[in-house]
Amino acid sequence: MSDLPAKNMQTSLDGVLTRKPRSLWRDAWRRLISNRLARLGMVITLFFLLMAIFVPFVFPYNARIDSDLMSQLHPPSWKHPLGTDEQGRDVMNRIAQGARASLGVGLGAVSFAILIGTLLGLLSGFAGKTIDLVIMFVMDIMLSFPGLLLAIAVVALVGPGLRNALFAIGVVSIPVYARIARSTVLSVKQHEYITAARCVGSRSGRILFQHIFPNSLSPILVQGTLGIAGAILEIAALGFLGLGQQPPYPEWGAMLADSVKYLTSGAWWVLLFPGLAIMLTVLGYNLLGDGLRDALDPRLREN
Repeated sequence: MSDLPAKNMQTSLDGVLTRKPRSLWRDAWRRLISNRLARLGMVITLFFLLMAIFVPFVFPYNARIDSDLMSQLHPPSWKHPLGTDEQGRDVMNRIAQGARASLGVGLGAVSFAILIGTLLGLLSGFAGKTIDLVIMFVMDIMLSFPGLLLAIAVVALVGPGLRNALFAIGVVSIPVYARIARSTVLSVKQHEYITAARCVGSRSGRILFQHIFPNSLSPILVQGTLGIAGAILEIAALGFLGLGQQPPYPEWGAMLADSVKYLTSGAWWVLLFPGLAIMLTVLGYNLLGDGLRDALDPRLREN
């Protein structure tokens, strides 16, 4: 009887020793999908992403000939579930076709900003001294301007259009990722394994990209997910001002600008549904970003 507790303890110890440790990313994924709000955000973002990818191929669209003056400003019906606009165009079809422009610019601008900003932040935090001073001085100058106003200035300089809007939003977002990457590098490079890598003669490039960079990804990914929501709002604002996608091609912000004048006439659907598309997309990315932040927080990891 006295040997039973010892056997149970040995069995538990053997189970702990033979259990394979979960990786950070697998553990983060498990916590992410267990978060209800994060799952809701994933469903919303996946829905709009699939819409942006497949709708233009499944339902080819020519914006130049899409008009039916006999169906102007018809309210929602079985034929037009979200109604029609001032040119008789189906609002639901325009929202689906415009998803590629709005989401494409948001994803493209954030990807561009992450690439350039992360490289600058890694270089600044790792090299230090003069390089750090110069890079951060330029980033501070860019951060001193409101992001949307700076994007408007860039688009006004290079001209309106979807590509120019993408470039402008990407440029004004660079300082955010540069600062995040720099602060993470400054923290990570103080760890013992970085000192050990230096002691065994590892080159600076190898230390930076094989040891520091992988351990700096978590905050960058979280900010990138949240940054997509901000980029979608910015491209909608540029489109509303006529600096984004040019007519007659659909884009959510431009659709809002075209429909404002019809709100007082009772045609509420031409303004409501593009606004809902923007709101739901931004909400989805915000929920996903919040869930990703909680999932990647090392303080929440189970022992």
